[in-house]
Amino acid sequence: MDRRRPDGQGNDLPGKPAGGDADAAGRSAGGGVRLDERTARMALCALQPMGNVELSRLVADEGAVALWHAVRRMGEESRWGRKAASIVPEELAACTRACGARFLVPGDDEWPAGLADLGVATATGDGGGPLGLWVRGTLDLGEAGSGVSLVGARAATGYGLHVATEWAADLALADRLVISGLAFGVDAAAHRGALQARRPTLAVMASGVDVPYPVANTTLMNAIVDKGAVVSEVPPGTHPVKASFLARNRLIAALGAGVVIVEAAARSGAKNTVSWANDLGRVVMAVPGPVTSSMSATPNRLIRDTAAVLVSSPAEVLALLGPLSPQDELPLQGEDSRFDRLAPDLRQLREAFRPREEVGVAELSSRTGLGVVDCLAGADELAEAGWLEATGHQTWRLPVRPG
Repeated sequence: MDRRRPDGQGNDLPGKPAGGDADAAGRSAGGGVRLDERTARMALCALQPMGNVELSRLVADEGAVALWHAVRRMGEESRWGRKAASIVPEELAACTRACGARFLVPGDDEWPAGLADLGVATATGDGGGPLGLWVRGTLDLGEAGSGVSLVGARAATGYGLHVATEWAADLALADRLVISGLAFGVDAAAHRGALQARRPTLAVMASGVDVPYPVANTTLMNAIVDKGAVVSEVPPGTHPVKASFLARNRLIAALGAGVVIVEAAARSGAKNTVSWANDLGRVVMAVPGPVTSSMSATPNRLIRDTAAVLVSSPAEVLALLGPLSPQDELPLQGEDSRFDRLAPDLRQLREAFRPREEVGVAELSSRTGLGVVDCLAGADELAEAGWLEATGHQTWRLPVRPG
């Protein structure tokens, strides 16, 4: 009888298979056809144990092929065995090809390096890296490591939607891959912002890569596939369950270099993503919002509790994500006006005039402390630039405004 190890949900997973027919570990459940590691991982993913640390460890220790057959041998005595009985690995491979997807496994050139951190992170008691990922689209997932995840409320306000759209476009134009979850609200706005900037974006799905969820975002998903990619750790044709969204959040947090939470209520899936990001050592940023809005509750609290850095512009996000080559931060006072750009002596001369008065060179010298020659030269320069009007011999006044 196989040894059992408890998984995170109180069910049993098989231990290391006992000795016996070594060749059996390479054959599919249907007999005859040998399974490779990639197809066996597809089959294990179809069990939908997303975020299962124990299963990830068993695959790493014993290999996917051996573990798949151990699960199959459990039969009716366990939940995993009963589910495995209905899974045909070769059919999963055929469905993957039919929907135009590819299946990645650790060790592939395209496998995102950041997912390795999930092997040691357990932000919510769950964790573990995905056994494999289905991908549809033209984007190379190896480029995701420098990306930034924008997450937030489904019921976002106009403020949140505006920030998500505009910031996503600016970040995408700065060559940062925008990552989100294709949900309503902030997620969809972030994807649209990147697409409007004619840049790729990555959607992490809780369903199969051929099952738009929500259905209303079908057109958006198709646009993402054309320009970027959609990714999932469950097989094509799979519809999401509640646990899928929480497991999906760990991928959103792990794939990029940082997470920006735009809006979120006190209870929000986006807060779960932030917990993962902090546990993974990613840069966590929050957009502050009005205290009168319930959608600002989570970002404002994260800032207050120093669990996230306050960001008020895409430039600040880029500066935090690129500490080795920080972006210039925007000055808090805004851009200098034409008057601010005048030389100090010219500003002093201009400010020596009062409305509707004419001032001669001697009086200017007295008011400013500048020499007569400097006053003459400066006043003539100001008059030429339109800051003063000459009214006679060595006298000037402020220009008269029309009307």
